[in-house]
Amino acid sequence: MILHASCIAHWGRGLLILGPSGAGKSTLAFEMMANGAMLVADDRTVLRSAGPRIIADSPDTIRGRIEARGVGILHAQPYGPVELALAVDLGRPEPERLPPHRRLDLLGSSVPLVLGSGRIHLASILMQYLVAGRADTEG
Repeated sequence: MILHASCIAHWGRGLLILGPSGAGKSTLAFEMMANGAMLVADDRTVLRSAGPRIIADSPDTIRGRIEARGVGILHAQPYGPVELALAVDLGRPEPERLPPHRRLDLLGSSVPLVLGSGRIHLASILMQYLVAGRADTEG
């Protein structure tokens, strides 16, 4: 399965970045890369199931490349494949201060989902989520 999405990895944990065109998927990936994350895929992400896990990777044709609007296509050190640990949807705002557990279903499995449209400091928040998880997460 190929999704119109970007993906980064931090501490070996993958983040799938979803949203409509122009929502800031590559911008968020750049912000996270500036803080130590690695690029898995920009704009198109290949997903496959591995039992209960979802594995993300880049199509070979765009591996190690990321679009910087108004600048061009830039090189980045590629990373992956990586197991997805989290997804963020930049097309939907989170209405709750302390939201319920949301999940994104893909390929018969699911990952936690954060709604991120308009959220300031989103890159830092997601980096910390990848490192330590949610305090109220079961298991």
